[in-house]
Amino acid sequence: MLKLDNKPLSYDRAFTHAGIQYPANWLRLASLEEKQAIGITEVANDPTYDQRFYWGPSNPKQLDDKTETVDGEEVKTTGLKTQWSATQGEIAASLLAPSDWRIIKAKETGTNIPSTWKTYRAAVRTACNTRQTEIGNAADVPALIELLFGAATITQQKKDSEGVGVVEPDTITNEAGETVANPVAGDPVMETVANPAIATAWPTPI
Repeated sequence: MLKLDNKPLSYDRAFTHAGIQYPANWLRLASLEEKQAIGITEVANDPTYDQRFYWGPSNPKQLDDKTETVDGEEVKTTGLKTQWSATQGEIAASLLAPSDWRIIKAKETGTNIPSTWKTYRAAVRTACNTRQTEIGNAADVPALIELLFGAATITQQKKDSEGVGVVEPDTITNEAGETVANPVAGDPVMETVANPAIATAWPTPI
């Protein structure tokens, strides 16, 4: 970030300093020496953070509901777990809504609900309940973020049947069928697996 007179400057925007108007492209065209000559300094950008989960850098919001006494009155503050659990309910409702008419029609006409839709709607409710339980079990804010927005797969060291990390062997067989030294002997053998830290997936719509 560029600053002048302790104020941030933006590229492609004109600015005025010491009575001089600088055009919008000046910062891109000026050399470092020219910028420094008028007092422009470069500082680290402000750290970014997810405002849904943090009040500021390294300042997470509260995970659980909290009740405090303020001026003699009990005040309850809703935690992230409650908020995101409620969100799961809203998502479930949005997934169920397109097929609600099928249920209403079956009730009004005395006909059966197609089994595929009954199965799907039950799966939505089960997924919602499971996800809410997973949210309730989150140990901290980073774990909650990973649960809700983590990558579907992760790369980790492969393990054998006894849980020991697998490494590259000392020798390998080349294309000629010869046993030769393995240039990466001892390096961990990596594999891509489903991320165990993410929430249960919603059922695929039908």
